[in-house]
Amino acid sequence: MSFKIAIDGPSSSGKSTLAKMIAKNLGFVYIDTGAMYRAMGYYFLKNNLDLNDIEIVNNNVNNVDVELNYVDGVLQVLLNGEDISGVIRKEEVGSAGSIISTYKLVRERLVSLQQKMASVCDVVMDGRDIGTVVLPDANVKIYLNADCHERAVRRHKELLEKGIDKSLEEVETDLKERDYRDMNRENSPLRKANDAIEIDSTNMEIEEVVEMVLSIVKEKRGDK
Repeated sequence: MSFKIAIDGPSSSGKSTLAKMIAKNLGFVYIDTGAMYRAMGYYFLKNNLDLNDIEIVNNNVNNVDVELNYVDGVLQVLLNGEDISGVIRKEEVGSAGSIISTYKLVRERLVSLQQKMASVCDVVMDGRDIGTVVLPDANVKIYLNADCHERAVRRHKELLEKGIDKSLEEVETDLKERDYRDMNRENSPLRKANDAIEIDSTNMEIEEVVEMVLSIVKEKRGDK
């Protein structure tokens, strides 16, 4: 039986970085669920389809096929066979992914694929509803949180490194809006699973968080 690690939390809390480092350390497969929703959102942007029209979204969900491959350890995101690994990291695609993730049929389609992946190998999966919906039977559940301002500072730094000129105030406003949308959506809202361990990374280095999670996993697996 595969060993599953679920990492949930708000945007820019460090989930993906943590998940990748944990997966690499343990030799597990990292499944980037956020990339899958971004890919779905990109399909609608690319085809000039209204993301806010539920009928349009529902009518097009089955036209989208998202695959995750790892080539030499690097994640490759395929949308209907096309490699879109680079474009999905754009801000507008991230926003589209956040909007598209609120729809029931979209979530059902992608959750089914995510669960199938997790059934055949040891995985680390991060997102908004991994411990509550996607992998409710996960062996280890982590809820990674951080102060909104600190998350905005981290995100702002990432954007500057990519050459994107956006004020810290704008970034923080965007994060607050995304938090509200994620926590108040009708389908699979962001929340901490009852059996998840919450880690506040506001004043922690990522290496400290990694060591803490590895210790939790080691205890759960009964490693000596």
